[in-house]
Amino acid sequence: MEGMLPKLPIAKWIDVLVDWMTATFGGLFDGISDGVGLFVEGIVSGLGFIPSILLIILISLLAWKVCNWRIAIFSLLGLLLIDNLGYWEHMLETLALVLTAVLISILIGIPVGIWASQSERVRQVVIPILDFMQTMPAFVYLLPAIFFFSIGVVPGVVASVIFAMPPTIRLTILGIKQVPADLIEATEAFGSTTKQRLLKVQLPLAMPTIMAGINQSIMLALSMVVIASMVGAPGLGTEVYRAVTQIKTGVGFEAGLAIVVIAILLDRITQNIGKKKQGGTM
Repeated sequence: MEGMLPKLPIAKWIDVLVDWMTATFGGLFDGISDGVGLFVEGIVSGLGFIPSILLIILISLLAWKVCNWRIAIFSLLGLLLIDNLGYWEHMLETLALVLTAVLISILIGIPVGIWASQSERVRQVVIPILDFMQTMPAFVYLLPAIFFFSIGVVPGVVASVIFAMPPTIRLTILGIKQVPADLIEATEAFGSTTKQRLLKVQLPLAMPTIMAGINQSIMLALSMVVIASMVGAPGLGTEVYRAVTQIKTGVGFEAGLAIVVIAILLDRITQNIGKKKQGGTM
């Protein structure tokens, strides 16, 4: 409409910023890409070296120890079904992508959450950034990731990290802030330093909440596997995406069922690890 302010060239500014970052930090991005790619390939190769039936038994035993016999039986039957349907290699690739994204989210998210829990100023900066990360459509993350890291598994991991990291940071902050004030006062009365209070009181008591954040990050990372497949990330998401483009309902259902099995398995195991930690702190 006439008389209105001219349109802000935000798209142009973003394009210029991406071009500048690509030109300036190209070597850094190549190093990150090579490192993440090798890490994912290492997980796939390591898990793939173990015979599928042996790995299924080991995972089922882990589920039995951490959870209960019901989850162990579900793990055994679900993983045998994935192997029978021919999605075992795709499942390992998906698992490697999710584990890599979650590990990066933990390595960055927990320290940032601890820092933000100790500083009001940092928290005021971090929370709006987390809001932005969670509300921006995941597809938007893929565009700069492709420019920085090309096509393949790495932009999928990067987009998954951005999408999955906020719960880890938020619940780390929440868990530490929820530690009873009387306990904090008691540690101060005994002359504890900030580091001692954090490591011996706040983090142990906050661990169940932090584990809940990690659990949510795992689920969010797993929800990104289909989107990540659009930029060349391998795994079960690729099979779902191919089934959608070729209108193969049965194949899409099989691959989706495999994702559901992995999601339930990861969710139950991490939830029960969090409960055991909570029981250990009581």
